[in-house]
Amino acid sequence: MMMKCNVIAQRSFPSASGRLQQPASVSGAAYGTFEFSSVDYHKIMAALPTKPAKVGVEEATETIHRIRITLSSKNVKNLEKVCADLIKGAKDKRLKVKGPVRMPTKVLRITTRKSPCGEGTNTWDGFELRVHKRVIDLHSPSEVVKQITSITIEPGVEVEVTIADV
Repeated sequence: MMMKCNVIAQRSFPSASGRLQQPASVSGAAYGTFEFSSVDYHKIMAALPTKPAKVGVEEATETIHRIRITLSSKNVKNLEKVCADLIKGAKDKRLKVKGPVRMPTKVLRITTRKSPCGEGTNTWDGFELRVHKRVIDLHSPSEVVKQITSITIEPGVEVEVTIADV
């Protein structure tokens, strides 16, 4: 299959810094129409120089980890506050965040007799402990997670961080 393409080629040459520069002696552009096959087109496109990276922007050379933060507490208000702070910090750093996923509340119950001796009417007391759990998943380098988790954690909230490679 033959392709026809109008080409405007700016004359430019690589400099010592690797950027393309137009020499002072050559001005203007070359115009023309060329016919070539699709295979030639792909070879030409592959040989073209890529855009130089933006100045001041570093490429991420750190490995991205899948990080799971598990929070558990008896106090829902404190737990939700810590979750909101963690997610706010992660979104400020523009990380991929999933959660908080609200896991089922564990209810631990103990029923016991009120009377210390075996005499008298059978009266019972019921005690229960509710444990609330939240899971937050992040995709980021581990150094960033250290910065995010440096927030103040409310009393009674347990934090567990699990790091896995993607």
